Amino acid sequence: MDTSTMEELQTAEQRNILDTITQLRKCGLDTILSLPQLVVCGDQSAGKSSLLEALTEIPFPRNDSLCTRFATEINLRCEPTEKLTIKVIPDSSLLADDKSTMEAFSTAISNFEELPSIMNAAKTVMGIAEIESTPGPAFSKAILRIDVEGPTRPHLTLVDIPGLIQSTTKGVTEADIETVAAITDHYIQQSRTICLAVISAQNDVANQGILRKVRKFDPEGKRTLGIITKPDKLPSGSKLEAEFLELAKNENVPLKLGWQVVKNRAYEESDFTAEQRAISEKAFFKDSVWESLNNDHVGVDNLRVRLSHLLLEHGKTELPRLSDDLEAFLQKSKDEIALLGDPRVTISECRTYLAQLSMACYDICKAGVQGIYEKEFFRLGWEEPFSLKYESSTRRLRAVVQFMNSGFAQEMRERGHKYKIGVSNGEAGGGYSSEKGGLFDEKTISDELARNALHSLGDKTVVLSKKDAMVWVRNRVLKSRGTELAGSFNPSVVAELFWEQSESWEGLAKSHVEGILQLCENFLRDILATHTTADVKDRFWRFLLVDELRKQRTSAFDELDQLIQDKNEYLVNYNHYFTDNLQRRRQQKAKEQLQGIFPEQLAPSKCNMGFHYARYDVANAFDKVVSALSQRTTADMDDFSCEEALDRLVSIYKVQEKVFVANVTTQVVERHVMKNLKDIFSPLRVINLPDSKITSIVLEPSSTKRQRLLLQDRIKRLEEGREIFRSAIRSSATSS
Repeated sequence: MDTSTMEELQTAEQRNILDTITQLRKCGLDTILSLPQLVVCGDQSAGKSSLLEALTEIPFPRNDSLCTRFATEINLRCEPTEKLTIKVIPDSSLLADDKSTMEAFSTAISNFEELPSIMNAAKTVMGIAEIESTPGPAFSKAILRIDVEGPTRPHLTLVDIPGLIQSTTKGVTEADIETVAAITDHYIQQSRTICLAVISAQNDVANQGILRKVRKFDPEGKRTLGIITKPDKLPSGSKLEAEFLELAKNENVPLKLGWQVVKNRAYEESDFTAEQRAISEKAFFKDSVWESLNNDHVGVDNLRVRLSHLLLEHGKTELPRLSDDLEAFLQKSKDEIALLGDPRVTISECRTYLAQLSMACYDICKAGVQGIYEKEFFRLGWEEPFSLKYESSTRRLRAVVQFMNSGFAQEMRERGHKYKIGVSNGEAGGGYSSEKGGLFDEKTISDELARNALHSLGDKTVVLSKKDAMVWVRNRVLKSRGTELAGSFNPSVVAELFWEQSESWEGLAKSHVEGILQLCENFLRDILATHTTADVKDRFWRFLLVDELRKQRTSAFDELDQLIQDKNEYLVNYNHYFTDNLQRRRQQKAKEQLQGIFPEQLAPSKCNMGFHYARYDVANAFDKVVSALSQRTTADMDDFSCEEALDRLVSIYKVQEKVFVANVTTQVVERHVMKNLKDIFSPLRVINLPDSKITSIVLEPSSTKRQRLLLQDRIKRLEEGREIFRSAIRSSATSS
């Protein structure tokens, strides 16, 4: 196996870089992460296999009627002894029995003369049918891996994949065409693949399907090197020859890696040695229009050197990124296997797992209810603002409940009343503060959902002037009149006015409680999702949480219904805040009456000399003020009683609103939702569960077993890869 020219594909620096990549591939990381590699791709019969043979000097079998049937991955490794091993890597989607049959195929040969028979045997194992034989797939997604080891071998990976097929032919079906396209996509879409896009000069450039493929996955041509084969088949001086010459100069289809022109063996040169092939190629380019190209861009020998530089730069760029990807994927795999938990096959394992899961969820839930956010569960989205649309906020349960309770209180102040009274006089009737701002101020609030909630019932508030409010109250007073004296009103009038004024409370309170309940459900789901698998989460929720949450919801709304019923009973109040409000309203009215009642004659006048005031008659002035006030007294007894009823309504409304908000947030939200929320996950609930129920919740399905084995194997290989990187860093530091 005289392959000494392959040494041109490496330098001392490149050997060190590619040695790391080869070791990563050797431990199986190529099935997990994208590793740097060269992929020879192109249309059917474009000359790919011949190019690969010229590059590696490995005599691949050629078939003029049909090219490669499967991906052939060549791993060239620098080892102390000569060795050539061939094995089949099955497609990951195959069934276990089919996989084991392919995986069992492994053989070592001493020279390349045995290669054709080995590849035919591999086709049989892959289930590939011959064109003339009985129906069967003509292509396979399995990989033929050829490991070539020797003391002079470079560390390099080359892949030859089946050529793209444009239409069905005898023995080639639409399914085969799709299989070939999928194989091509699998390789060239990998970000660390250098695509050697091979096109034949015998086909028009516009008809080269591989160019469309590489443009799809490498639109800027950053990792694609175009290779033109069979230039000797072009008529000398023809228009077609001129077009391909323009392409080779990177003018037609520009690629950042440029183009290379090589001459494959002609049919009559099939018995040429590697040296003879090289001599024939050099002779062709010496006396042709291709001589006008840069010498480095023609010939296989120059292509080797070019690939050497490409691989070196590619390796330098990608290895640090590959190390980062490895660490990220390793952490992701560890998180996934941690989520699976310990194996759960026996009833003892299931019971232990369920108890541990319940305890972990209980601790998180308790911390969320208490507002202690030290655990990892709460350390999410540090950079995100506080907003109900971010999970980083909704996980902090107590903070969000406080936020929503404050919003409920403000919404009650601003939109709980049916009528907004006395706006023209600067009053905010019905017991509402007309102040803006606060937690839910539209100018400062950051959450769109909460801002929309502020307007959910806003259109129901009716603005009444003082005059219209008096008409509303008068109508109620007249309807309620009994045996009371004229100028007074039935004691039930204030209650009836209050019931109408507060009729929005029920809707606001139910909406708030519903929001709190939904928040808590989402919080519980998040806890489960971060501590177990999706199937266990669903079963845990169905068997252990649904009934408890339904009871919680029922008890919360039953309590709220009691509060609503109490609100709609006759008013009972022992809070002095009512009389304080009433007196302040009367004082405000008196102040308004006094405004403008300061006659000129009450003002003290100076003497004629202008140095002192005359003696002021206080008693006379007081009599004049009383006389002026008496003229403003309401003479109409109905107006007087209506004003008094309205004052009492506004005063009692303020008291009852505060009481109602306090009752909803403490007796409903705290007592029936928050207080016992953590007990839903209490381990005491699962201790005495029957075995049948425990297994139905957490028994491990076969798919989870397979997933655990897959993750364990993946973690093992990733950790091996991490150690390879560490060794490479130590080796680099030592050599420098």
